[in-house]
Amino acid sequence: MGINSKPVVFAVLSAAVILVGTIVTVFIPMFMPSTQPVSKFVKPYTAVELEGRDIYIREGCNNCHTQTVRPLRTEVLRYGEYSKPEEFAYDRPFLWGSRRTGPDLNRIGGKYPDSWHYRHMQSPQGMFEKSNMPPYGWLAENPLDTGYSVKKIKVLQYGYSEKEVLAQIEEYKAKVTAMDYDSKDTRDQVTPAALRGGLTEMDAMIAYLQKLGRDVKNLEAAQ
Repeated sequence: MGINSKPVVFAVLSAAVILVGTIVTVFIPMFMPSTQPVSKFVKPYTAVELEGRDIYIREGCNNCHTQTVRPLRTEVLRYGEYSKPEEFAYDRPFLWGSRRTGPDLNRIGGKYPDSWHYRHMQSPQGMFEKSNMPPYGWLAENPLDTGYSVKKIKVLQYGYSEKEVLAQIEEYKAKVTAMDYDSKDTRDQVTPAALRGGLTEMDAMIAYLQKLGRDVKNLEAAQ
């Protein structure tokens, strides 16, 4: 009698073969350097950028915006250079998405000044009349909570020390509250007076958006 006549044994052996094949072809490559490309030009998110990313996820922005430009002529012409594996090295989780109710944001960093983003977050229809994006002006009314920033950076293994994390927060705060900040007037228009001396959730969101694609532009310039 062959193995085909023993259904239980056949099922167990089949499951074992499938399990081994899955481990070899899926899980082992996940931990190989070749499947996790990194670049010296792509830096981990700073504390403020990471907080902005968490707010972006919390508000479901990734449900309407993708963050991956496919290597197609029409995509590249509209959004910019197609996405590279290296730029997602520090994304946990990935936000590639599959639905574009709004435009792809993978190359939004540096495309517009901060003032544009403050206006757009406050009133999307004020920038694009037919936009179906809801307003997020209330983010400027929420102080940014950085109480867990150090822990988040540590868990994600971004390599920043506690001192560096605190310095990043203070540095960005100093930037957006400075009298010579190039987007000061617009920020003041959307931010309540009582919160202008500190960081808000909108500040963090904009910091994150300005990060998207920025490092890859440096990578491409070096090639």
